[in-house]
Amino acid sequence: MAKDLCDNAIEGLKKVLSEKSDLETVVAASTAAKIKQLTAELEAASVKEVNPVERIKNGFDQFRTHKYEKNPGLYEELSKGQSPKFMVFACSDSRVCPSHILDFQPGEAFMVRNIASMVPPYDKKKYSGVGAAIEYAVLHLKVENILVIGHSCCGGIKGLMSIPDNGTTSSDFIEDWVKICSVAKSKVKAEFGNLEFTEQCTKCEKEAVNVSLGNLLTYPFVKEAVTKKLLSLKGGYYNFLKGTFDLWSLDYGISPAVTV
Repeated sequence: MAKDLCDNAIEGLKKVLSEKSDLETVVAASTAAKIKQLTAELEAASVKEVNPVERIKNGFDQFRTHKYEKNPGLYEELSKGQSPKFMVFACSDSRVCPSHILDFQPGEAFMVRNIASMVPPYDKKKYSGVGAAIEYAVLHLKVENILVIGHSCCGGIKGLMSIPDNGTTSSDFIEDWVKICSVAKSKVKAEFGNLEFTEQCTKCEKEAVNVSLGNLLTYPFVKEAVTKKLLSLKGGYYNFLKGTFDLWSLDYGISPAVTV
């Protein structure tokens, strides 16, 4: 009986060896699946559950301890009013907070954040919210610089570049908003149509900034301040993949109005 068991074992081993290639495939597949599972488990473990209330409270505690209490004089001064030198248009994207990347301190910059950091043209009804912010910054706060910041991997610009040529939209607000910079899309398509889509988006991220700078001049009080050299318009581009920031100004060649 023992001999029979031994013979059966040998035959079984021979069969396994003869099917080695199939076994290797099975083992490889099993190993890959296991690695994928372990990776998923590690990633899940690295993402801690966030208690929103605790996160907010802890965040404020950090601010109060490391900033507010170390410079109470600053906040005492700010209680008397604000006089920022900058107005900044930045994207709502959570990765590109202008105070973080440009180290703006409280009182330095009056900010507007929206999808793709776009500045719409002057329109009292359609874009009154943005218009009010620009009017307040220019006429009341007397800011000396307006900075419009574009950035890498911008979802709003990708959305703009993805709108079909027939103009059809699938969202309630987003696509209609990003169409503000349709001129930038058209220019990129015309000049860089041979590039890959991702590269076209990068081009448009920068060109949209220039369109927004041009749109700023459709606000009469902005154009007047620029003409009198009381206000400067600047464009910026933050590439968080490379850790770079480009800054430029546009010379509009605006002449003062002539009184006849």
